[in-house]
Amino acid sequence: MSALIELFLCRTDNFGVLVHDTDTGRTAAIDAPEVEAIEAALTRRGWRLTDILVTHHHEDHVAGIESLKASYGCRVVAAKADAHRIPAVDETVEEGGSVSVGTLTAGIIDTPGHTVGHISYHFPEQKLLFAADTLFSLGCGRLFEGTPAQMWTSLLKLRALPDDTALYCGHEYTLSNARFAVTVDPTNEDLAKRAKEVEAQRAEHEFTLPVLLGAEKRENPFLRADAPAVAKAVGLEGADAATVFAELRERKNNF
Repeated sequence: MSALIELFLCRTDNFGVLVHDTDTGRTAAIDAPEVEAIEAALTRRGWRLTDILVTHHHEDHVAGIESLKASYGCRVVAAKADAHRIPAVDETVEEGGSVSVGTLTAGIIDTPGHTVGHISYHFPEQKLLFAADTLFSLGCGRLFEGTPAQMWTSLLKLRALPDDTALYCGHEYTLSNARFAVTVDPTNEDLAKRAKEVEAQRAEHEFTLPVLLGAEKRENPFLRADAPAVAKAVGLEGADAATVFAELRERKNNF
């Protein structure tokens, strides 16, 4: 039950991800941002697409679904709550359920906030989390449809996963997230170190993902909205975590 991961850029700053089951040869794309980039990655690895695991309905995550399904006959899996907004869905899933790609099995985590139907895929045996636009490295997604309280609850679900889980996100936003993060968690030495590392990585055009969830728990201010130091830094000492989170998200919106 081992997995190989292929990470690559799509469009401008979307990440494409392929998850390949070495036992059966089945290969899943996490979302389908761009047909050409996904097909190039499949060709590069010599894999055939069998599944698309969709996280949410935004165009930059579903644009390639219909074309890829026509070419490969692949299965399209999406959240039951969002299936009416996603093309060519074959199978729907809900929180507490699972989906298998060959011998690999992902648990479904309902993570609304960015959109109301957003889900994340967690492969516990392989220690992989595909959080798309809910959780970014050193950041989180904008609240296009959900509320701050919904997003904070979603982030708590992801924060509860093991520290050695490898986090994959929907976009390469880490540099801008790092530059914001240090303004709202200025005494966090782990964050300061990570921000310097990210500056160096992006200067060399290196990807900043994957990153271990344990590092995000220490460094990502959006996962630390219940930390007194973060509340104090944004002038909300003693406030509840959802209120602090809402302030963080609003500041990032205007950063």
